[in-house]
Formats: sequence, structure tokens, C-alpha cells
Amino acid sequence: MMKAAFGNRFHFGVAISAAQNEGAILDDGRSASIWDNFVRRGGVIRKGGKTSPACDFYHRYKDDLLLVKALGFNSFRFSISWSRLLPDGTGKPNPAGLQFYNDLIDECLQLGITPFVTLYHWDLPANLQREGGWESPLINRWFRHFTKICARAFGDRVKHWIVLNEPAGFTSLGYMLGKHAPGKRSLEGFLKAVHHAAIAQGDGGRTLRQHVDKAVIGTTFSCSEIRPHTDKTEDIAAAARIDLFMNRLFIEPLLGKGFPEDDRGLVQKLNKQNLSWKYTDRMQFDMDFIGLQNYFPLTVKHNAFIPLINASEVKPAARKVPQTAMGWEINPSAFHRIIKRFWKYGGIKEIMITENGACFKDQLSQGRIADNERIRYFEDHLQEVLKLKKEGVRISGYFAWTLTDNFEWAEGYEARFGIVHVDFKTQLRTVKDSGYWWRDLLAG
Repeated sequence: MMKAAFGNRFHFGVAISAAQNEGAILDDGRSASIWDNFVRRGGVIRKGGKTSPACDFYHRYKDDLLLVKALGFNSFRFSISWSRLLPDGTGKPNPAGLQFYNDLIDECLQLGITPFVTLYHWDLPANLQREGGWESPLINRWFRHFTKICARAFGDRVKHWIVLNEPAGFTSLGYMLGKHAPGKRSLEGFLKAVHHAAIAQGDGGRTLRQHVDKAVIGTTFSCSEIRPHTDKTEDIAAAARIDLFMNRLFIEPLLGKGFPEDDRGLVQKLNKQNLSWKYTDRMQFDMDFIGLQNYFPLTVKHNAFIPLINASEVKPAARKVPQTAMGWEINPSAFHRIIKRFWKYGGIKEIMITENGACFKDQLSQGRIADNERIRYFEDHLQEVLKLKKEGVRISGYFAWTLTDNFEWAEGYEARFGIVHVDFKTQLRTVKDSGYWWRDLLAG
């Protein structure tokens, strides 16, 4: 596999996020985010991991960007901490927050690295959560204000923008299942959050278009091929219901198709308070690209004991198929099929793989991490990207998740996805063999 096969304008990047990497949660006027508060609850984060110091990217960004450059990547995806830029959630920006992101962007450009800015990567200010967070109809006004501040402050230099990161993830895990911040468990709250996040996609795109000259605007969706465990009618129907929530819920309103439905009319039945799903026109926006983030497929079966969706996963271990250290199935062919399926929606100009990677049990031995499984994972998935391009899918970028081991949400610091190892006690960085593999690939 040669770098040249992807084309001269292909974005090879690494991705991080503010909440998982920056740390410094009390520095320079930053206020608490929902994740800073969530981790203080007992038993919600593996081994009690906290959001700070994380990778201390706030103080070490220059060194980490040098790693990005040294490993050969031409693009770098990061997110803006809403709490760092607007400690109150609204109002005037924090000068220190503006300075940090201005310095970060300038450093990227000085190194010849294209910055990709994600506006919202799950770290809502706690001040706004107290007012209802994504359940509140005011969230769209707050988000438009935040977007406008970012566009005006950074849009002269940042041209590539991502509006939301995985809305299906933060609405379901945060507002219905309670496994992620803010830890809510409410079907009604989940539906409100879905509604407002779908509107935010369009609002964010229009705000960026208005304030950033020559902006390249996208938003990202998690996606997974959902397969029925058997060819029984009830398993097929269970897979369709899971597919609706994991794959269709946000892309279809964005493309003007409205909210999806299954054969039982499940979404409309659930959404008894707002059958019209108001402001559907605001959910639509003509994105310049769609970001897709894939880590695993799911095999599901009918399960009458699971409320509403009547479905549950058949784990990879039970099916004796390859899996990562987190028990996620490894299946490059499924990656290929789900990306192709999104492309077949039509109305999508380009696709970027804005996250793809794997967690394995890395062993640091004599200053080296021989993570051959991760190398094989990247190699196999990049091969599928090339196949997709040959089949006519316009894919313009691939971002590895992630640069450095980090705070991996509810998994804390136990799940390592980085191509650079971090000793969280000393903050020492050690490039893994997968990092050197990327360096050699990108050197041509």
C-alpha cells in the first residue's frame, strides 16, 4: 500500500478532543464541563479516572504537534472546549481561551498541518447543563452563539469545520442510558436532546457558512453495520430497530428526509409530546462533507426483555470472531459496507473517515510498544478505503483515533487507542510501532 494511491489532496490526520486530552480544567478561567462533574460520581468511570490532567495537551500541545508532524500527518482534528472559550456558556469569550486556541491553530499552520476544528465533542459547560443542557430549547440559541464566536475568532485561518461529533452517541449515552455525562436516564429527555441536536447540525452549518469565507463544513456520525443473528423475522426486525437509532437517526433529517421510522412506527410512538418534530427545515443543511466514524459492526437478536427496542447484542466472544481489547468486533469488510451504504443515500458530496482505530492491551517493554494488532487494523481498514475510492465513493480523508492514549470516557485511562503511548504519571510520550508504521507509510 502506497500513500500515492490515495491522491495528492487526501487528508491523512489524527484526531483528539478537548475533554479527553487537554486537562487543565481549572486553568485560566475555564469553567467545569459536564464531564468534569460526571467523573466525580462514584462508580461511573473505570478505576475512578478523572478528566485532568489527562494528557495535559493544554500545556504540551507544541510537543504533541511536533509528533503529528514527525509522523507525517498533514491534518490534525481537535475540538474547542466550550467551557474554556465561554466559561458561562454564553456571553463574552474568555481571553485566555481565545489565546490558547489561536496559539494552537497558529502552531498547526506554522508546521504545515491543516487544522480541522470540531465545535462540539461532548463537553457541554456545566453552567448550561444546569439550565437543561441538550434537553432545553434554549440550547440551539446557545450553540449558535458559541459557533459564531468560534467562526469569527478562528475562521480567518481555520477552513475545515465539524459541527457535532457523534450526536447519536452523546444523546443516547448521556440522556437515555446514563453511561456518559451528564448521566441522565430519561426517554423524554433523550428525544428532546435528539430533536435539538438535529437542529444544531443545520444551525451550526449555516452559522459557519455566514461567518467563514471559503469554509469546508461537515459533521460526523458514528456508524455500525447492524446484522441480524439469524434469518428469523424477529431478528431481522430487531436489527432494523437498532439500525434506526445507530445509523439513520441524524443523517436522514440532515439530508431532508425527516426522522426515520421502523415498521412499528417506534419513533413516533415514543415521541408523544412532539409528533410534528418542529423545525425540520432547520435540520437540513448542504454539508461539504460527511464525517463517518466506525469502530465495529453489531450482531443483534430479538430480546423480549429489553424495553422498547426488544433487541440485544450477540457478543463477538460468543461468536468466536476477532475482537479488540474492549470486546469490539474487528471486521474491515463491515467497515467497507457501512461506508458504502451511507454514500448510497445520495446528496453527499464527500465522505471523510474522521475517526477509526482500535484499543489493544499494549505492553511497554524496554522503551518499545510492539502493537502489531493495531498496525494490522489500520492497514486492513485503509485497504478498504482504497477499494471504496475505486468503486466511486468520494473519500477525501482518514483520521486515526487517536494521537496519544487519553481519557477514554467511561473507560477512563484503561482503554488505550493512541499511536503514541502516554505514561499518565510522568506524561512521558513513547511512539508505538503503529506510529512508526504511519511515519513510514506517509513518507511515501
